[in-house]
Amino acid sequence: MKLILILLLISFVLSTNSTLKIKGLDWWQQEVIYQIYPRSFKDSNNDGIGDLRGIYQKLTYLKSLGVGCIWLSPILKSPMADFGYDVSNFREIDPIFGTMDDFDMLIRKARKLGLKVIMDYVPNHTSEKHEWFIKSVERIPPYTDYYIWRDAKYQNGKRYPPNNWLSNFGKSAWEWNEKRNQYYFHQFGVQQPDLNYRNPVVFEEMKNNVIFWLDKGIDGLRIDSVDYLYESEEFLDEPPSHVDGVSAEEYAYLNHTYTRFQPENIALIQTWREVFDRYSARGSTKFMVTEAYGKAEEVIKFFGISKRLGAHFPFNFLFITNVNKESNAIALRDIIQNWYKHMPHYGWGNWVIGNHDNPRPATRYGHFLVDGLHMLQMLLPGTAIVYNGDELGMEDTFIRWDQTVDPKALNAGPLKYQEFSRDGCRTPFQWDDTENSGFTKSLHTWLPVNPDYWRVNVKSELKNKKELITHLEIFRELVQLRKNIVFQRGDLNLYVLSNWVLAVTRSFNDHATYAIIVNLGSEITISNLYEKRPSLPRKMSVVIPSINSNYLKGHIINTNSIVLRPKASVVLTTSEEDWDIKPNIITHEDDNYKIY
Repeated sequence: MKLILILLLISFVLSTNSTLKIKGLDWWQQEVIYQIYPRSFKDSNNDGIGDLRGIYQKLTYLKSLGVGCIWLSPILKSPMADFGYDVSNFREIDPIFGTMDDFDMLIRKARKLGLKVIMDYVPNHTSEKHEWFIKSVERIPPYTDYYIWRDAKYQNGKRYPPNNWLSNFGKSAWEWNEKRNQYYFHQFGVQQPDLNYRNPVVFEEMKNNVIFWLDKGIDGLRIDSVDYLYESEEFLDEPPSHVDGVSAEEYAYLNHTYTRFQPENIALIQTWREVFDRYSARGSTKFMVTEAYGKAEEVIKFFGISKRLGAHFPFNFLFITNVNKESNAIALRDIIQNWYKHMPHYGWGNWVIGNHDNPRPATRYGHFLVDGLHMLQMLLPGTAIVYNGDELGMEDTFIRWDQTVDPKALNAGPLKYQEFSRDGCRTPFQWDDTENSGFTKSLHTWLPVNPDYWRVNVKSELKNKKELITHLEIFRELVQLRKNIVFQRGDLNLYVLSNWVLAVTRSFNDHATYAIIVNLGSEITISNLYEKRPSLPRKMSVVIPSINSNYLKGHIINTNSIVLRPKASVVLTTSEEDWDIKPNIITHEDDNYKIY
């Protein structure tokens, strides 16, 4: 009987009618995780680049959003060939962002505000400027085999790489080093040599770096590119993908059967999870999330296999990789079902619609669909991970070739750079309508500010007239709504009301039932939810409308004839009394945000 009382039932009523039982929810399951790209968030010293003190200044804004955890993209010592993803020292803060004292100060203030802090850990490779690589080139023990070195192949007196493996940034993944007279392997840029995890000393070094940051008091790590950590020991050529229109130097030209998703990657993450759990036993849970793009059945293995736990969850990128402007309601339903279908019984869901590596949601799906996607992201079972600026509906900035700084785009050249560039989604955060959007007082920013900053910014969306709805207002109310027990522990039902209209309902015991209706199409729709779920009342009230829905909070809607404009969406409830959302009211005064 006691066991039954401590177990919470979440019933996902999907095509398989599967049921998942979980224990009481931990902080990482309840809170929204907010990703900060430090270079672009807030510049405190007016050099045109964001920094830790800038983040410190804006912590109260983040608190006012209702998020419970901030995730910092790379801030460690780096030559910045790939803007922090080429680490030259895993235990130092890069001076561009500040000092270790600045980091400690940020952690202390975040803790006072009740915010958790996690940070990026980039374990697949280091910078070529790292002491380890410099000594490895010189064959100085024990660094000789810290990286993956191979002899050249020779044919008719000409030197060739060991095999056909390609870099994620394009061209060969092998770079010749004259001093060592060998090739080194790099899955990403030539300045980012891959570590050799088959060397037990490297394995321990990288695990000890994890321990260092857990000792510093962070609440967790986001482990970057976990699908690349190991490569096949046989070094065989990879087979062609036969993808149309892809050149022989582009990464997509090959199927990466020997360089991605090797079983050893999962074993490594399982070993690190044991470290996280030891620290978690001392108090609050230390959280580990992994990043890998791939099929659900591949990515989900990072939850752990063979009865050993891996990550608390691997990022779910299906809304990024499998959804576009032409995706209909059936496609979205199938994507949602597919994740839960492959997720292990002990797993926990999560939803990502934007990050620093992909065009922003407002760019990919259109400005008016942003609210509907946030409704799904926030109100589906699982954790929501949000990229800074998406709460405002920020769009990608067009970056000319002469302004391009992303190495992935630069490698593609001036004819194809826009296809590969990540610069557009990394431009400065838009705080207000002053020069450079309040991001900096410098005349120049490391990337140009979006020209629409005068209308899309925190200040304007907060000071908008009360009768107008903004993306920011909707976002904050969704964050509060998801704290309701229905969304924390309730069931899930998915309904395709028409080819372009998806409905989601959430219920829990005797609490109010909620429905999310999203019109993905380009025409006005009239949908009948009552027909799909007759247990619902004939009328429900609007809890949260999208900016283009033509509804206001409290409007009563007939569930058998729900009218939605193109790309519009609404959250409905069966009981207004159960809606107890009281988002914080914040004011904008000289970059200080006050919480009342």
